[in-house]
Amino acid sequence: MEEKPNYSYISQLSGGDKDFEEQLLDVVRLELPQEIENYKNHLEIDNFMRAGDDVHKIKHKISILGLEKSYQVAIDHEDNLREGVLDDDLYKRFEEILNAMTKFIEKA
Repeated sequence: MEEKPNYSYISQLSGGDKDFEEQLLDVVRLELPQEIENYKNHLEIDNFMRAGDDVHKIKHKISILGLEKSYQVAIDHEDNLREGVLDDDLYKRFEEILNAMTKFIEKA
């Protein structure tokens, strides 16, 4: 994955308000692990529609963490899942995005 999570969008939103930035990161830290767990659980039981819903929620965190190219991967993955298709390439790329985001918020 060539793109890395960053603070650019959070900084734009906050206008330099560090408390706001920290609150936003706290929400991501709280919600993202649970959303990823739900996504993986839904995939495990082949509930692609619910997994698509999970990707939809995760997509917002992708944009918050400044991952513009990854956002399109998420859109494509979500669309495929909602059509009942698990595209192996998109799945792997989405997994890389999730791993990068997880590492980033653990260090943030």
